[in-house]
Amino acid sequence: MDLHLQDVTLVYPDGGTTLTAVDDVDLTVPAGTTTALLGPSGAGKSSLLAVAAGLTRPSHGTVTIGPDVVFTPTTTLAQATRVRLERIGLVFQSPQLLGSLTALEQLELHAHLRGRRPSSLRPRAMELLDAVGVADHAGKRPAQLSGGQRQRVAIARALVGRPEVLLVDEPTSALDHERGTRVVELITGLARETGAATVIVSHDASTLTTVDATVRMLDARIEPAAHLATS
Repeated sequence: MDLHLQDVTLVYPDGGTTLTAVDDVDLTVPAGTTTALLGPSGAGKSSLLAVAAGLTRPSHGTVTIGPDVVFTPTTTLAQATRVRLERIGLVFQSPQLLGSLTALEQLELHAHLRGRRPSSLRPRAMELLDAVGVADHAGKRPAQLSGGQRQRVAIARALVGRPEVLLVDEPTSALDHERGTRVVELITGLARETGAATVIVSHDASTLTTVDATVRMLDARIEPAAHLATS
């Protein structure tokens, strides 16, 4: 399903005044496509991603998945948590894997959070670990994996629940250009295969040759000229 942000504004208190982190933003990401969100530090990219993920309530505006309004200024923590668990996959800048769990168990944990037996997800988990190229490391814990391998496990974990929306924050920041490009290619390919509406926040446009669209943020707003990326 499509992801749509409409009239989204995010305002933080800042001493005796306020700080506008996101200013009246509209953004639509069609199902199965990947949109890259670019801009300088402080432009509002991560703040916009946090609103799209329900990690932060918008001060104004709505976030919609398909026909359903999922996040508004009055969304409760419990409501937002349920939407993330059932409909959204998140990949953070740091993979944030649990040190005591193997790569396979990182993915199986999703079933436990939904009240199901972890083993019920095993076939899907192994399929995704294979898709991201780390199936042969399924029994290893994070300390036994390279940085790139940990990032790939995090991507697989985000997709194991078959989310309608995939949100990825700076997936290439700790990788060299070649590995970063491969990670973006992996994400865009999986987005097309799974049908997830995908947003990648990135600082490095040179790794984004396979995304479907690029949007630039500046001073909390989206610049008018969003354009289709060339591959």
